[in-house]
Amino acid sequence: NSLMAKKKSKKYLEAAKQVEAGKAYDASEALALVKKIDFANFDATIEVAFNLNLDTKQADQQLRGALVLPNGTGKEQTVVVFAKGPKAQEAKDAGADVVGDDDLVQRIQDGWLDFDVAIATPDMMAQVGRLGRVLGPKGLMPNPKTGTVTMDVNKAVSDAKSGQVTYRTDRDGNVHVPVGKVSFTEEALKGNFDAIYEKISRLRPAAVKGTYIKHVSLASTFGPSVTVDTNSL
Repeated sequence: NSLMAKKKSKKYLEAAKQVEAGKAYDASEALALVKKIDFANFDATIEVAFNLNLDTKQADQQLRGALVLPNGTGKEQTVVVFAKGPKAQEAKDAGADVVGDDDLVQRIQDGWLDFDVAIATPDMMAQVGRLGRVLGPKGLMPNPKTGTVTMDVNKAVSDAKSGQVTYRTDRDGNVHVPVGKVSFTEEALKGNFDAIYEKISRLRPAAVKGTYIKHVSLASTFGPSVTVDTNSL
């Protein structure tokens, strides 16, 4: 089990030792600590995990959407657009990497998946829908909730290129969102973290009673997680 291997690895254990057990850190402190204890030999992504008091069996308590991080993600996104005619031209002008209609559907059916974001105009969704089995499991299916099924192709492409991240709740009410790269300054990470926290807070469903955000933690790709003190937010 790779998770067990990760837990037992010497570097992981050394990193974990620097996190005080049972302590909840101020968000800025937590970000500084995650940066300090990261041991990956590449520029790892830092992710925030929220555990929310949601009953995800209720449709109005399933959160899903997208936001553009003020300081970007540090990742160059490859963007494909399913569109025809003037909308295809608009996508190309906005900087999309690959634009097509039936030919692009066919290319993906044949196994090409070398992209990070897929955008479609609504009139293309009948064809794109056929790719559900391929794109769905990879989280690449265009969706109106994340702004990737739209007539405003220009905005969708610019958002995807300028650091948009998506979020969705899992069965247990957890939401994971990338905050940036370990190489980012603490200020840049904090700016992104604040934007994500504010967005999640604003999405609180009316039906939720009591504490909404139960637990917040930060971790880099392979690093141990650091608990954030929700009272400091």
